Order: sequence, then C-alpha cells, then structure tokens
Amino acid sequence: MSDLFSQLRSPQEEIYPEVFVLADFADTGSLREAVSSVIRKAPFRKMMTPIGHYTGIPLTNCGKFGWVSDIHGYRYLSKDPQTNGPWPAMPEIFSTLASSAAEQVGYPGFKPDACLINCYELGTKLNAHQDKNEKDFSWPIVSVSIGLPAVFQIFGKKREGKPFNYQLHDGDVMVWGGKSRLIYHGVKTIKPDNQNPSLQQRINLTFRKAG
Repeated sequence: MSDLFSQLRSPQEEIYPEVFVLADFADTGSLREAVSSVIRKAPFRKMMTPIGHYTGIPLTNCGKFGWVSDIHGYRYLSKDPQTNGPWPAMPEIFSTLASSAAEQVGYPGFKPDACLINCYELGTKLNAHQDKNEKDFSWPIVSVSIGLPAVFQIFGKKREGKPFNYQLHDGDVMVWGGKSRLIYHGVKTIKPDNQNPSLQQRINLTFRKAG
C-alpha cells in the first residue's frame, strides 16, 4: 500500500461484509507499555499444537481466560500452564479500547474476558484459521495492530481459494462479527518496513468474549 493511499484511508471502512477497520484508532504508545507489563508476568512462548508442532508465532494472554494449544487441542484456560497461576489482569486501556471499537461498529456492551497477544517477527505468518473456541459467537472479535504493517487475509467461509487482502498499519483496529464471525482468516509473511527500518516486529492484540 502506498503512502498516499495510507493517508487517504477512511477513518472507518467496511472492507468485507461485517468486517470493519478503524484506521489509526489506537494509541499504540500507551498500548506498548501495557503489553510490556503483561509479558513481564506471562512471557511470550510458543505452544505445542495438537499435531505435535510448535506454533510459529510466540504468544501470551491476559484477562480472565487465555487461549492455549497443546496435544489435547485448542481451548481457553483460566490459568497460565507455565505458572499454574492466573493470567495477568487485562489492563484497563485494553478493555476500554476493545469495548469502544466494538460499539463504534454496532456491538455495544462488548466486554472482553480474554486477550490473546501474538508477537510476529520478520518472516513469520499466520495460516488461514477460524476463531471458534469461544462459547458465544454473537460477540465480535476485536483485533489491534501495533508495529510493523501486515497484510490481513480474508478467505471467507472456506479455508481454500483466493483471499481478500488488506494491509493493516500501526494503530489500526479491526472488528468482525455477525455473519462473518467465523470467517477463515490469516496474515501474510511479515516484511520489513522500509520507511521505518527500526521496526522489527508486529504485536497483535485479539480481544474475545471467551466464557
């Protein structure tokens, strides 16, 4: 995406049915500080998948529940498997941002109880998948981009096929729900940002109502 196109982006755009992007909606400076406070208590780690491989992207969680993966499957737990203690509390700035973004596009009352934090290094990607381990699909997913730009891919109801691609930038917030709540989606390989060579990673916050 060119710099000119970035400057001309709409503040709010429905990029796919019931998938919205709120451009530059988040104060990522404050969010970075909150992320640092979380990972001091629950560091990033790669988790074992049910087929015996490790996740390609390091992750951690905060909130009442945390998303985990192991040989037994994908699910939410109220305790960090590494410490057997509760996950770090969700910072207020996180929950306020997620609720505000959801309300902005028509989901008032969204109060996330889980925040999955992914750390994308250069050269990493996220294959097509669904967010389907939550109990109630009437609530949306709220996703916040921090750091390097990323190309978000929407495959729709099936994993295969040509995806719709949309480039997300630092501070962008994406919200999807309704008939698109269970879309297959992924992230293309993270590449350097020639305009900001000091950036080396992308942090993604994904807010869910898990319980």
